[in-house]
Amino acid sequence: MAGHRSTPTRRHVLKGAGGLLAAAALPPGDAVVFAQAPAVRRATNVTGRLARYMFEARDKDLPPDVMRLAKHRVLDTIAAMVSGAHMVPGEVAIRYVRSQGGTAEASVLTTDIMTTAVNAAFANAMFAHADETDDFEPVTKAHPGCSVVPAALAVAERDGRSGAEMLRAVALGYDLCCRFLLAVGPGHVRATHRSAEGTSSTFGAAAAAAAAARLDERGMRHALSYAAQQVSGIWSWVRDSEHIEKAFDFAGMGARNGVSAALMVQAGFTGVDDVLDGEHNMLDALSTQPRPEEMLADLGSRFYVTESAIKTFSVGYPIQAPVDALLTLMREHGLTADNVQEIVARLPEDGALIVDNRAMPDVNLQYVLAVTLLEGTVSFVDSHSHERMKDPRVLTVKERVRLIADKALMVPDAPRSGRVDVTLRDGRTVSHFTRHPPGTKENPLTQDAVNAKARSLIEPVLGSEKAGSIIGAVDELERLPNVRDLKPLFTI
Repeated sequence: MAGHRSTPTRRHVLKGAGGLLAAAALPPGDAVVFAQAPAVRRATNVTGRLARYMFEARDKDLPPDVMRLAKHRVLDTIAAMVSGAHMVPGEVAIRYVRSQGGTAEASVLTTDIMTTAVNAAFANAMFAHADETDDFEPVTKAHPGCSVVPAALAVAERDGRSGAEMLRAVALGYDLCCRFLLAVGPGHVRATHRSAEGTSSTFGAAAAAAAAARLDERGMRHALSYAAQQVSGIWSWVRDSEHIEKAFDFAGMGARNGVSAALMVQAGFTGVDDVLDGEHNMLDALSTQPRPEEMLADLGSRFYVTESAIKTFSVGYPIQAPVDALLTLMREHGLTADNVQEIVARLPEDGALIVDNRAMPDVNLQYVLAVTLLEGTVSFVDSHSHERMKDPRVLTVKERVRLIADKALMVPDAPRSGRVDVTLRDGRTVSHFTRHPPGTKENPLTQDAVNAKARSLIEPVLGSEKAGSIIGAVDELERLPNVRDLKPLFTI
């Protein structure tokens, strides 16, 4: 996508193109070789092979089922954006972006702001993670949608792409977001005080933006390099009390970085061709046991956009399973705040550390389970209410809720399970284990359930008519000639 260059640069480009052709001609058996270190097998030409796939994915139709599930994630994230625009993190982002001005390239949802694609992606991503309604990938711990969808939407609107092109960009973004964490190791990331969610969001957003920007194969290499240089995020977000920095760490930062990377390359920036496998490469820099082959494994046949979990409650993902377990016990045994003596929730150790009595109501397990027992559900309003956290009735019930971080629940095939044991005042104990909460790939939501969730988030902000129009438009997104046609649906 670079413009005209001087003769020496053209020679360099031609030389690079020759290298690409030579790499493409390698037989499949040369895909993996022994690296310099003895007995260590490393995938080779990872950057080139990934860039080639990214280039081809711009125009390759998604399988029908993948497209259907991609539309679910797009709708779910758009609903989170609309809802989050009027939460505190969203309002702060609106003030910031409005003050920045900028070329009118893309829209900021629910507002009259047209700004640069970078600013629009940043603001819409802040919205998307403002209220804990965005999706989550349980194995990698990534939150793909809140950065990938805003990035794809902003660049698609800027460049007038079709709905089908946007869907393909979103699917590619999910793939790179999750594969990045598999390649460096999600456990390793968190063990080194870094945020799995924050570090992966840049890579996912960059891939989505690069596809929507229609970068060529060499441009894809360079977008990966600029994304790698911007990968960041530390686990200190757990101490955020207002969900503002958390929205930035999980979403706004990654969307901003990813769109910047793609559009800089589109404008002619060049960069390193082999950031994933050359000397001083990103994976070696970020992991002591990198697995570069995970960037490529089943690429084109396994789509992570089909595997993320769509939340049924607007609370931190580790709380989804215990809420489901408690509600199940309440239905089966008639539990109430009056007849329950104690609630013990057991979570996988890493999830328990995130939600143990946090300052934010939507990531405080003890508070959420107390409200659930009192109200028979956990509403959007209660899950975000600092005032309700101080309610004497809630505090009384909250004292009966105990959280146990259970190492035995740290299993790969059910990484976000939850067990709830309830002791009644008459001495009985009842228990329920939710292995896979509703909305996971193992326990997926129906189309009607996805639509209902989206409507519940969109309608209070934009009204019933626009909520229905957005749901209908996303359901037909692959037939939309120009993503710009969505703009009127998103304004108040």
